[in-house]
Amino acid sequence: MQKDAVYGWENDNTKELFQAILKLKNVKECEDFFRDLATLREIDEMAERFRIAKMLDKGMSYLEIADKVDASTTTVTRVAHWLHHGRGGYRLVLDRAGR
Repeated sequence: MQKDAVYGWENDNTKELFQAILKLKNVKECEDFFRDLATLREIDEMAERFRIAKMLDKGMSYLEIADKVDASTTTVTRVAHWLHHGRGGYRLVLDRAGR
């Protein structure tokens, strides 16, 4: 059984949330929606993880990234795990963004 299945996060509520996100049309709409949805810390943590994924994709070392982003090596390692062994979400977005 996948670890994701244990948490049961893929459900009607999350699908409805993701469908709502797909309806956003520009950065301003995303900013407004995510600010209403999440705390500033949660938004910052998601943005930090994405920044780390981009740096990993460019071949930067874990220590270099941790120092530059002011994140723990644990966070960098966790992002690296999901980048290389996750469901392909980071890869999809990085490829579409042109890295």
